[in-house]
Amino acid sequence: MVNLTIDNKAFAAAEGLTILEAAKQVGIEIPTLCYFKDLNEIGACRVCVVEVEGCDRLVAACNTQIQDGMVIRTNSPRVREARKVNVELILSQHDCHCPTCVRSGNCKLQTLAEDFNILDSAYETRLPKNVSSHGFPLIRTDSKCIKCMRCVQVCDKVQSLNIWEVKNTGGRTTIGVKDGKPIEHTDCSLCGQCITHCPVGALRARDDTDAVLDALADENKVTVVQIAPAVRSAWAESLGLTKEEATEKRMVAAVKALGFDYVFDTDFAADLTIMEEGSEFLDRLQNGGVLPLMTSCCPGWVRFLKGQFPELTANLSTAKSPQGMFGAVAKTYFAEKIGVDPHNMFCVSIMPCTAKKHEVAIPNLNDACGDPDVDVSLTTRELARMLKADHIDVKALPEMDFDHPLGIATGAGVIFGATGGVMEAALRTAYRLVTGVNPDADAFSDVRGLDGWKEATYDVAGTPVRVAVASGLGNARKLLEAVKAGDVQYDFIEVMACPGGCAGGGGQPIHDGEEKAGERGAILYTLDQNMKFRFSHENPEIIKLYEDYMERPLSHKAHHLLHTDHFEWDLDL
Repeated sequence: MVNLTIDNKAFAAAEGLTILEAAKQVGIEIPTLCYFKDLNEIGACRVCVVEVEGCDRLVAACNTQIQDGMVIRTNSPRVREARKVNVELILSQHDCHCPTCVRSGNCKLQTLAEDFNILDSAYETRLPKNVSSHGFPLIRTDSKCIKCMRCVQVCDKVQSLNIWEVKNTGGRTTIGVKDGKPIEHTDCSLCGQCITHCPVGALRARDDTDAVLDALADENKVTVVQIAPAVRSAWAESLGLTKEEATEKRMVAAVKALGFDYVFDTDFAADLTIMEEGSEFLDRLQNGGVLPLMTSCCPGWVRFLKGQFPELTANLSTAKSPQGMFGAVAKTYFAEKIGVDPHNMFCVSIMPCTAKKHEVAIPNLNDACGDPDVDVSLTTRELARMLKADHIDVKALPEMDFDHPLGIATGAGVIFGATGGVMEAALRTAYRLVTGVNPDADAFSDVRGLDGWKEATYDVAGTPVRVAVASGLGNARKLLEAVKAGDVQYDFIEVMACPGGCAGGGGQPIHDGEEKAGERGAILYTLDQNMKFRFSHENPEIIKLYEDYMERPLSHKAHHLLHTDHFEWDLDL
């Protein structure tokens, strides 16, 4: 233990802590900007500077370790002035048109400027003008970048893609795409982690709400929306609702209030994915297909594999993602049921993801009627913005059920939103397909949790099935390299591009400095526990879909509508 004094509070703290961490233990908050625990602790912004007795210069609290006998002042006149000047200098190179910024009201820099009572600045404003392509789902605006390095760190350390790099020196320092390429011509997976870790609005997802609003206003369009599993764990975080108020049924009511004709559950399509992918896995396992089978429901992961490990493309399941399967079913089976020309149907998805925006634009995934199976994919954040723009009092809405026949789902579909959920759901149904009886619904819970690389072996009717689960592309890279080297052997692999799975997706609400995947994933597992059905093969609407339309998993029609050939498309559209 180390004895120290911070702002006249004498106490002991564990050796090795930083001043920032030690101060927090005694209730003293030191402002930060570039700092992100365990990711970015470089002291670049100098907003966290403090005064240490006996030291001539101010030191960064985020990366200065405490020492015995230290006397620290975190709010002296010298410290306050230095912090204010540092923020003013950052603002002089930042586009401060806050009302038109996607992060207005949820911006760390904006908050600091208010906290330091910065009403004007003596420094001349000099802004770079480059903005990346508005056609790509990920947009970077140089004039908003504060050079904090968070995007570089999360892309390098966590996702292992090294898309971003520091360019130039001194006052001309900026962040750009490595090797000067346009972002759309890189191996960017569109995971969106750089967006959720940016403290300002320098990185954002392309906004597609106008296209949806146009469709909602078109009397000739039948508007259909699907809501992904992980969205229900986060949709109301920026709307001021408590967890008790932010129910799944109130979410349905909120989306219905926007004017959609039909509100459906992507969990239905997750159950459908399990029927197809689970059957495909058993077919490969029993008939000598390419193993290990790798899940294909995460487009960020699929982009990563195709860009970094193209030689493993045949290992991907041919099953479309739940988003894609839903769109195909909506514009065929459902369109026929309600007697609507699928060309007059506008299908929207609300996803916790930025890569889904790219997925809906892949031409060879459009198998229903020639139009895109899913017309537009919105993020959870875009949903919140639409609700705010329409001044919908979400808290006052009476709860509503999903519409039918694509609205019933099982607990297996719900847990798709958490890392390990796809694997667990698939194993629940694969066990039933092999043995004819259901396992305990929680028999495969070993694959749960936030560990970046998990593995387990399960006995399925005397056959050992070796599985692995990875979340975060850095972990996926390590896993695939081990598979290629022959260091590990698996039969079935699930990968989610975002750490923690879709619950931590790049399209989810942003809470600066916080990782929410674990908390949101826990909500999904609680929902699973309370579901009437917990096995995908027990979903009555899935059963009826096969009886009336698809015949059986892996049928000719199912292959046409619900599967794809991953060799047929490139990363560049």
